[in-house]
Amino acid sequence: MSDDNKNLSDDLNDMLGDAKEGAKKAADKVSEKASEFADDAKEFAGEAKEKAAEFAEEAKEVFSDGKNVAIIAHFTLIGWVIALVMNNGNRTEFGSFYIRQVLGLAICSLISIIPLIGWLFAIVVFVAWIISLINALSGKMTPTFLFGKQFQEWFKSL
Repeated sequence: MSDDNKNLSDDLNDMLGDAKEGAKKAADKVSEKASEFADDAKEFAGEAKEKAAEFAEEAKEVFSDGKNVAIIAHFTLIGWVIALVMNNGNRTEFGSFYIRQVLGLAICSLISIIPLIGWLFAIVVFVAWIISLINALSGKMTPTFLFGKQFQEWFKSL
């Protein structure tokens, strides 16, 4: 029995040695992969910073372009408010011009609450709005035929 015990002990020692060796190999492999992941993470972080810087530059370009502000100002009251905020961050004459034009047209559209005459005037204001939008899209600073020059004077603080 002592031979059997000795063989069993040797087998157990061999198995423990194999297990230790396997664990060491696994630990080395995990360490190697962790190092690769850390390198990949550093590379990804660098690329992310680069992309964020590119996005910031493009955003500055978009916001500095008064044409975008002018177009946004034409779409609903919320669009006008957004355009006003965008223009205050980086004031452009083109954006300010159309913010004033659209504000004037919006105020003129309030006359539409008067039956018949107001409704006809609302159609005229709508046509002026469309012409203003077309001018903004084409990059022209043309006052509307409906009090356009007065809107520029009245709302010059915007």
